[in-house]
Amino acid sequence: MERLTAVELGAELGERATLVQFSTAFCQPCRATRRVLAEVAGMVAGVAHVEVDAEERLELVRRLGVVRTPTVLVLDSAGQVVRRAAGQPRRVDVIAALGAAC
Repeated sequence: MERLTAVELGAELGERATLVQFSTAFCQPCRATRRVLAEVAGMVAGVAHVEVDAEERLELVRRLGVVRTPTVLVLDSAGQVVRRAAGQPRRVDVIAALGAAC
């Protein structure tokens, strides 16, 4: 499993978990995903939401094998990837995935 740092992401990791979203400028489902992840991060203490522009961070996209947007990674408090999903997630699925990280 991959481990990501705050430096690699350009943002602080959450105390309990981090929702990392890979997006592109013209990706329609990315907007809805942004809303869902921000909402969940706002509801669950210690959870951060970080959005990464896939076009600007090609080295990270290649390293992590991101092939479509949105792709969401759930990191635990140490930055370890514990869940991964491509496509627009449902709020209930994001909350369930956080259970594996917290």
